[in-house]
Amino acid sequence: MANDRKLHLGAFMRPVSLHTGAWRYPGSFPDANFNFTHLARFAQQLEAAKFDAFFMADHLAVLNMPTEALRRSHTVTSFEPFTLLSALAAVTSRIGLVATASTTFDEPYHVARRFASLDHLSNGRAGWNIVTTSNPDAARNFGRDVQPDHAERYGRAREFYDVVTGLWDSFSDDAFIRDVDSGLFFEPDKMHVLDHKGPEFSVRGPLNIARPVQGWPVIVQAGASEPGRQLAAETAEVVFAATPTLAAGKAFYKDVKDRTVAAGRSRDGIVILPGAFVLVADTVEEARAKRARLDSLVHYESAIASLSIALGHDASSFDPDAPLPDIPETNASKSSRERVIELARSEGLTVRQLAQRLGGYGGLAFVGTAKTIADEMERWLYEEGSDGFNVTFPFLPAGLDDFTNLLVPELQRRGLFRKEYEGTTLRDHLGLQRPVNRFSLGNAIASQECRDDI
Repeated sequence: MANDRKLHLGAFMRPVSLHTGAWRYPGSFPDANFNFTHLARFAQQLEAAKFDAFFMADHLAVLNMPTEALRRSHTVTSFEPFTLLSALAAVTSRIGLVATASTTFDEPYHVARRFASLDHLSNGRAGWNIVTTSNPDAARNFGRDVQPDHAERYGRAREFYDVVTGLWDSFSDDAFIRDVDSGLFFEPDKMHVLDHKGPEFSVRGPLNIARPVQGWPVIVQAGASEPGRQLAAETAEVVFAATPTLAAGKAFYKDVKDRTVAAGRSRDGIVILPGAFVLVADTVEEARAKRARLDSLVHYESAIASLSIALGHDASSFDPDAPLPDIPETNASKSSRERVIELARSEGLTVRQLAQRLGGYGGLAFVGTAKTIADEMERWLYEEGSDGFNVTFPFLPAGLDDFTNLLVPELQRRGLFRKEYEGTTLRDHLGLQRPVNRFSLGNAIASQECRDDI
C-alpha cells in the first residue's frame, strides 16, 4: 500500500501501565511507578526506539475508589510530573516530555512558568496536556466542597489557555542580548505586558522567564465530549483520543480535523493519537495467553471500582451477573461514561464482565505478533483513524522490551516509523510549526498597515 505517512508514537508512562494487574505480572517491577532508576531506564529505552514523547498523566488526589480496591492499586503513589520530567530531561536528549497540568485547580502564571522552565531545561522537548479535573476528591484538596460543573470547567480551560500562551510570548525571541560591553542585558521594548482581564482571570504579566525554546511547549489535550472536541479544535496540537475501534477512530479523526479547519487552523496542525494497549509476542497464541494471564490478576474489588470511576457512579451495589442498569448523568467525565455504556451495550456484557474489562484495560488493544500489530497500525494510519498512537504497555519491563525489540523494527522495516530523529525538539518530531509571538505579529501587522497608509 503506497503511502508516505509515518506513525507518531507516544508512551503513556504514568502510571507505567494502565492495567491494574501489571505490577503483579511475573517478572515485572512492582515499584516501577515510583522508582526513578526504573523510570530513567524506560525513558532512555523509549528514546533509543525513537518515540516522539514520554507522557505523564497526573491526578490531584488519591483515586476516589473504595479502600478495598485502592489497596490493590499501583497508582496510589506517583511522582509529581514536573519534578520527574525535569530529572528525566537530564538523562535524555531527544524524546519529548509531556505532563498533565489541570486548568481547574491551578493558576495560569504557575503553569506557564513550569512549562517554560521545562522547555528550557530540556532544550525544547516540553508538552502541556491540558485537562479539566473531574475527580470530586480533588476539589476537596483545594478548598472546595463540590466540583465545578462540566461547562464551567471547559470555559475556564479555554481562558486559561489564552493566558498561558500569552505569558509564553512575554519576551521576543531576541530580547536577551546580554551585551557585556554596554551593560545591557535585555531590550525593554521587547518585553510585552499581557494585561489579561477576563471572566476567570486577571493576569498582568509579563512572565519572568525567556520565551520557551519551542515558542510554546506543544499543546496536548484529551477528551471526547462536545466541549472537549471543540476546545481541541481551537487550541490543541496533539489530541489523545479514546477510540476503541477503527470505525470510531475514523469518525473522531474526521470530526476533530474538520472542526480544526473550521476554527481557521491547518488540518495538519493537529496530531491525533488514540490510546492503545499493545502486547506483542512471537506468536498470536502466546500474546493472547499473556493477555489472559494478565487479566486474571485483576481482583474483582479493583474491577468494580474501576467501573465506578468510569461511570461516575457507584457500581458496587449492581447485580454482577445482570446487564448494566441505566446510569444517570453526573458531573464526572461524560466521554468516559458514554464510552463504557456503549461498550456494555454493543457487546452485551454483564456488570461483572464489564468491570473485569475495565479493571484490566477496556480500550483499544493490539494483541499479537509484530506483523499482525503492524498490519493493524498501518490500517489505522492509512485509513485516517489516527496519526499514530499513545501506547500503554501491558507490564514492565518485559512489555516495553517486546515492543522495542520486536514491533519497532517491523514498523521501521515497512517505512512506517523513523529510524532516527530528524530534529531536536518535540515540535520537530511531530512536524508542528513554531508559533509566532503574538506581540511581534501584532507589531508586524501594525507596521504593514502604516506602510499601506503611506
